[in-house]
Amino acid sequence: MLIGTVVGNVWATKKDPTLAGLRFLVVRPYTTDGKASAETLVAVDTLGAGIGERVLVVFGRAARHCIGRSHDIGFQTAVAAIIDRMELADGTLVGQTPPEDQVQRT
Repeated sequence: MLIGTVVGNVWATKKDPTLAGLRFLVVRPYTTDGKASAETLVAVDTLGAGIGERVLVVFGRAARHCIGRSHDIGFQTAVAAIIDRMELADGTLVGQTPPEDQVQRT
């Protein structure tokens, strides 16, 4: 699993038939040091996450379960949750979008 921020959408007119009707998002992994990750990944979204929102991404069997198409799918990355808020051990509050983040170190 990883936490990331939705940074874009992917559209594909030609794709594996098992992917028909699925929505794809570009997700940038969240980093605790505040620096943007250079990496991105593509995840299937069945929840309706939007650009700028924080999401929980799962892989493999968990992703196929979230997508709802069993093992008969050619994709293994999916959005499992849209995050409302997180609190890190150092007191940092992470919001649903980056502008909602707050540092509350004690």
